[in-house]
Amino acid sequence: MKISHDPRHNVAYIRLQEKTAQVLTLKISDELNVDVGPDGSVHGIELLNANEQLYKEDQGKLFLVNEATGEEEEISLIGNG
Repeated sequence: MKISHDPRHNVAYIRLQEKTAQVLTLKISDELNVDVGPDGSVHGIELLNANEQLYKEDQGKLFLVNEATGEEEEISLIGNG
């Protein structure tokens, strides 16, 4: 998985797998698109108005949580800020 963010264009993309074939982009809302492959698998999720979505609730932090062990890792999405 790869998360990319372009603050200049206010867009983020969560790539779950490489696009090996043509994908269909489903507009879920004004701020969310999902790329789906021909077999129905999700290739990626695009966040429009990403600055608001990524920073609002968790102040620019990504939390990885292992539900089985309860372990949690915090990653800052805003660099050294």
